[in-house]
Amino acid sequence: MDDRVILRVGAKILIPFILIFALYVQFHGDYGPGGGFQAGVIFAAAFVLYALIYGLGNVVRVLPPKAAYVCGALGVSIFVGVGFVTMALGGGFLDYGVLAHDPAHGQHYGILGVELGVLITVFGVMVALFYAFAGRRRIEP
Repeated sequence: MDDRVILRVGAKILIPFILIFALYVQFHGDYGPGGGFQAGVIFAAAFVLYALIYGLGNVVRVLPPKAAYVCGALGVSIFVGVGFVTMALGGGFLDYGVLAHDPAHGQHYGILGVELGVLITVFGVMVALFYAFAGRRRIEP
C-alpha cells in the first residue's frame, strides 16, 4: 500500500474524526440515537480502516490482540461494577437512582457508566473478531 498516497493521507485525516464521532455518539446516546454499542462499533471501524490502509501488522502494533481481549472483559466488568455499586448503596442491581443525591442525576451517571462498559466491550470484541478473520490466510486450491 505504499504507493496509495491518497488513501494513506485520507485515512490519517479521517481516523481522528471517526474516533471523535464515536465519542460523540457515546456521550449523546442518552439524549438521542446512539449509545455504547454504536459508539463501540464506530470506534472499532477506525481501527479496521487503519488495518485496511496500513496493514494488519501495523494495527496489531498499535492495539495488540491481548489488549482487545482485555477491553472485552474490562467493559463487562464496568457494566457489572455499576450494578454492584448500586447494590452496595442500598438499591437494586442497576438501580441508578441511588448513585447521586438526586435520582435524576443518579440515572444519568448510571447510564453513562453502563454505556461506557458497553462501548469498551463492543470495541474489544469487534477488533478481536477482525483480528481473527483478517489473520487467516487464503488457502489456494
